[in-house]
Formats: sequence, C-alpha cells, structure tokens
Amino acid sequence: MTHSSTMNEPQINTDVQRVDVAIVGSGFSGLGMAMQLKRSGQDSFVVLERESALGGTWRDNHYPGAACDIQSHLYSYSFKPNPEWSRVYAEQPEILEYLKNCSSQEGIEQHLRFNSEVVRAEWNEDSHEWLITTTSGHYAARVFITAAGHLSDPKYPDIAGIEEFEGEKFHSARWDHDVDLAGKRIGVIGTGASAIQIIPQLAQQAGTLTVFQRSAPYVVPRMDREYSPAEQNMFARLPETAKDLRRELFWANEARFPQRRGIEAFINKVTGLALGHLENQISNVELRERLTPDYAIGCKRILISNTYYPTFERENVVLETTGIASISGNSVIMKDGTAHELDVLIVSTGFEASDLPISYLIHGVEGESLADRWSGGEQAYACSTVNGFPNLFIMNGPNSGLGAGSIIFVIECQINYILGALEHLEATGSTRIEISRDAEDGFADMVNEKAQGTVWVDGGCKSWYVDQRNGRLTTIWPDFMSRFRENNGIFNSAGYEIRAPAEKVLA
Repeated sequence: MTHSSTMNEPQINTDVQRVDVAIVGSGFSGLGMAMQLKRSGQDSFVVLERESALGGTWRDNHYPGAACDIQSHLYSYSFKPNPEWSRVYAEQPEILEYLKNCSSQEGIEQHLRFNSEVVRAEWNEDSHEWLITTTSGHYAARVFITAAGHLSDPKYPDIAGIEEFEGEKFHSARWDHDVDLAGKRIGVIGTGASAIQIIPQLAQQAGTLTVFQRSAPYVVPRMDREYSPAEQNMFARLPETAKDLRRELFWANEARFPQRRGIEAFINKVTGLALGHLENQISNVELRERLTPDYAIGCKRILISNTYYPTFERENVVLETTGIASISGNSVIMKDGTAHELDVLIVSTGFEASDLPISYLIHGVEGESLADRWSGGEQAYACSTVNGFPNLFIMNGPNSGLGAGSIIFVIECQINYILGALEHLEATGSTRIEISRDAEDGFADMVNEKAQGTVWVDGGCKSWYVDQRNGRLTTIWPDFMSRFRENNGIFNSAGYEIRAPAEKVLA
C-alpha cells in the first residue's frame, strides 16, 4: 500500500476525506491498531468514534465498582507498559486514564474523529476502496478496520413490559449517575461480570435490593491488593521486572485453559475452589443452594469477587430465583405470581456479542450486508477476514474472545496480522485482498472441531458464547492463547486473492 497515492490523487468529491486506513472504535482495539500504524510510519488513517470521547468499554462502563477482572500488568499493551498501575486489578478510572495517556503520548489525537458514528460502509469495486458514511462526514479508505468490539452495544432481556417500567430504568453500561439511589427499592436483572461488581455497591445505599437471578455464576476469590510505591518504582526503573510479571501472569492464565476442555482433574480443582468460596462466605444452607450453579464450571464466565456472596446475607438484600414473567407499572411480576415493587430497575444483561450491530452497516462486493452474510452464524478467516468483503479486517470479531486470559493479547495478535497484510499489499503493489470462501469455511470448520468437548459447548448451560442460530461456538477461541497467535497472529497470503491495480491475481 503506497501512502503517497491516496494523498496525491485528485479528490472528485471535496466532501470526502480520502485515507489509506479507516478504523472504527477508539477502545483498546482501535487505539492499539492506530498506535502501531503510527509507529510503522503510516500517517494516512482516521479513527472513527461515535461518542465524544475515546475509551470504548472503559468509557461506557462507569458503574459503581467497575474494575477489570484481568490483572493490570497483563491487561495493557505489551508495547506500552505502565509501571504505575496502582493495584493488581485496576479500576475503571485508571484504565480509562491509561488509554487517554496512550493516545496523547503516541500522537493519535490528530487522527481521532469524535461524534462520527458509522451509518453505512460499502465496498466500491471500481476504485478498490471503502466508502464510509458517518454522522459527521464521508470517508474513502483503502482498508477498513472495524474495532467496535463485542461489548459495545447493551443488550436488554426479552421481558414483556420492560419498556414501560414506570420507575427509573437504565442499563449498567449506560449508568445514570443523576438517579438518587439512597434508600430506594432497587432491582438488578442479571448476575454476570458487571452485576457482581455493582450489587455489593448498591446494597450499601439501597433501602431494599432485589437481585433477579436466572442462573447462578461461579465465583472465585479476587486476589487483589495495592502495589506499594517501592514496587511501582521497581517496575519503572527496572522494566524487565514488569515484563517478567506479565509473562508469569500470561502463563498462569494459559494454565487455566485445560479447565475449559473439560479435563476432569482441572475441572474438579477449580470447581472445588469456587464452591469452597461459596461455602466459606454463605452460612445459610438454603441460600447457598440457590447460589450454586447447575452447570459445568467455565461454561459461562468464571467471576471473581470477595464481596458478592456476603451481600446476600444483608437484611436489605433479596435473591429472587423464581424467574420473571413480566413487568407491569413499577412492579416485576414473577412466574409464581408474586410481585416486587421497585423505584429503580437496573438491567445488567450484557451485550450484543454474537450479533454485532455494526455488521448491519457494512456492505460487501455484492451489496450484501455482513449481517446477512452471517445470518446463519458469524465466522471469519483467522478471526479477521470474510469472503465477499475485500480489504475489511475485523477486530474482536468471531472467535476472538477468551475463556481464560487477557483480550489485549488477542488484540495484539490481530494488530500484527493486519499489519502483515498491509505490508504484503504494499510489497506487491496491490490494492485488493480477499479471502476465498473455501479458506474461510475451512477455518470455521477447524474452529468448530476444536470447540467440541469444551465446557462452552458441552457444559450444560446457555451462554452468549454459543450462537443460537447454528449451535456453534462463535465468540470464544477454543484453544490456548499461544495457539491463537500461531493461527491468527502472523499473516500468510495462502487462501487470499490479492490483486494489483492491473487486476493481475497474485499467488
């Protein structure tokens, strides 16, 4: 990809900004991609962000108690270490500040386009570029990278009457800090990763707190603490010590993967840890039974908390496991006919992870949307590219999530893969790259084969990891993180059709 060509060619439509690369999203994926483009000497790119500030998930999720459940020194860019992490598990404000610092220190701010939500993106076969319409203007890009992420669009449960709830209502990912919660009758729908951080915080100020649990999560102890000034100083003065810690954390997380493969010894060990944690923290036998999961551990995300279970022994907290039938007025009606009157309803039921909203806006060679292409379930070659959508790279898309480990590792693998593809285009003087359908299907079948026997498929639970349209594991990578790098972190042109401007097909 030659950078001079796009910058010097005449602009037919002066309203269109032409760039080599357009990136959607300014969370960890989009910013990381931008930083590495910048470091590689590329300057012709924009980062399109629908909100008025950067940060992605860590900008949007500012609920009480918001924190990461991966250790700070692993949940950060390997190429941008932060010796000043204040604790083992960083909280939301510190992570957001880290991303802001990365952007300013790496010179990304001039490339950010805020309040620029993508309305439509379509491939132009004549000019070999993506035409992107946003709420702030039009762009033409040789390469289109979507880094919108799994956890960007809140998902509401399908409950009759939820739209008409007469009290205050909001999603945990769109927290309304203007709502006074002190002494109120509060309900929380959901017991996932966000909910278990929110619930202990709410219990301290609610008059009554009702937690509506559909299925109990497995929870293990949170081994958190502050880093001392001496440790922070050591990480700063001796960067190798921080690298060693990161390496140690990586392999400790990697060692957890056999649990997900259903290997009995590993399953028994982590199950014992989780159920032992529950028993240590909940003395009431009946309550403990209702907080005990009925599926194999790891089938859903294993959560970490020292404060979640004890919250249910408070007098002002109710655990409701009957199941919600409907919502009427300001009452949540249970399947047994009982009702809970509430002042505030907080929905904490996750995100549109297996049906990515941005896929409805991207249109390929035949005009077909990516959502239509994925109507039977998501898939992408090397978790990054899709047949019929040339020069499109997807970050945090199909099979790029992890059951154990840091998503930042996956993000860096995908950045390396995309950079490799761009280098190949430039080296060959090409303007178009597209994976073949056979290669894409073959990759999807390989992933599906790896998924068989894992707890996500055979663990007896229903989760957002498995696409209900085809029964396949489409959000999680069903293997070790190190294998993700081997399979999806190094670009190889095999399986791709790569065209030079003269339409000559390159091997």
